Amino acid sequence: MTDTLIVNARLVNEGRETDGDLRISRGRIAEVGSGLVARDRETVVDAGGRRLMPGMIDDQVHFREPGMEYKADMATESAAAVAGGLTSVMDMPNTSPPTLNAEALEDKYRRAAGRMWSNHGFYMGASNDNLEHVRAIDPKATPGLKVFMGASTGNMLVDDPDTLDGIFRDTPVPIITHCEDTPMINALQAEYQAKYGDDIPAECHPDIRSREACIKSTRLALSLARKHGTRLHVLHISTADELALFDAGPLVDADGVRKRITAETCIHFLRFDRGDYAELGHQIKCNPAIKDPADREALVRALAEDVIDVLATDHAPHTWEEKHNPYVRAPSGLPLVQYALLAALELVREGKLSNAQVVQKFAHAPAQLFDVQQRGYLREGYWADLVMVDDTPLTVRREDVLSKCGWSPFEGRTFHARIASTWVNGQQVWDGERLVGEPQGQRLAFDR
Repeated sequence: MTDTLIVNARLVNEGRETDGDLRISRGRIAEVGSGLVARDRETVVDAGGRRLMPGMIDDQVHFREPGMEYKADMATESAAAVAGGLTSVMDMPNTSPPTLNAEALEDKYRRAAGRMWSNHGFYMGASNDNLEHVRAIDPKATPGLKVFMGASTGNMLVDDPDTLDGIFRDTPVPIITHCEDTPMINALQAEYQAKYGDDIPAECHPDIRSREACIKSTRLALSLARKHGTRLHVLHISTADELALFDAGPLVDADGVRKRITAETCIHFLRFDRGDYAELGHQIKCNPAIKDPADREALVRALAEDVIDVLATDHAPHTWEEKHNPYVRAPSGLPLVQYALLAALELVREGKLSNAQVVQKFAHAPAQLFDVQQRGYLREGYWADLVMVDDTPLTVRREDVLSKCGWSPFEGRTFHARIASTWVNGQQVWDGERLVGEPQGQRLAFDR
């Protein structure tokens, strides 16, 4: 391993920004301070005042492997992630076959070994018929259990009331939920198909995947969690209406007590709204749907006010051809990992968040929430997962997209910053223009 000394950096960590230096040795952060002096055979990087942050931890990605490698795989999507400053990811279980037991879970870890540029954890999934596998989960093997309380593929929609109750009662890891009420959605889609046929206008998506469907399902999840004292994390909040269901406050309070019920939103809900369907169409079709400008503004405020605890991507690539099918056959999801951090930093430039808040929501909070060992902070002894940000403009071009699908909803947009460098486990893997070296990603360890 190469030992590295980064000097003259603007360190963003644990609610503060300070000028300082950081030493990497044997893959870990060996020293954080000022006036650090280079040692023999140590590579020196002069940050020149650029921001140095812990690498982001994305707790919601779909890398599509196994089963859908024609549109994405672990290697390509993790490459896009580190190019975007995301050094750890947690991948969803709705693959083919789905990750519904310990054997399928370990198969994904085997596939990732030596191929993933980012560190990685894989969720177990719930179904209507795998409760015994859920009860047998090794808490150190997975960040959590994904429960689709809305539409999903295969048999991963959990809609049996007794099974849901058993899952919330017996799961030994945090539960993460997709909350939308499927019968409500199906009824609305039938109404729109009666009017338009299969080619429903894209701008109707937030009316079909309605806010009422989100609220009803979120209320159910919260009621089950409160009944059983479950650690529950509600994914991709998309409406202002749902925010009243969650408590404001830090993820961990002054007495060290952690919230039992937490909320997350995603970068596309903060950067797009209903008005963007006219230009982008199915490129921004996702579940739950991107909704109104007022929802977007409320979600940003909720992040700043600690009502929403985590920022993620829900990176879910599909091919360009798939996205141009008529509405009923155009899949939901969009590729986001490569430009998500830059999009979040635009909120800093707009005065809506601080650099420290972005780091809290996109790095510290996921590490806390999922008990990730020694990652997510600039702390001595922690793994050196780092991202350096340069405040020079970057315009998103299709030819620069590293995701296998080959497109981005941000194409043509100019961000006011770019990722200058990314380190994973102490090794530089992105130099601002290209991938460097070989994949360095490790299996995430959970302190449980």
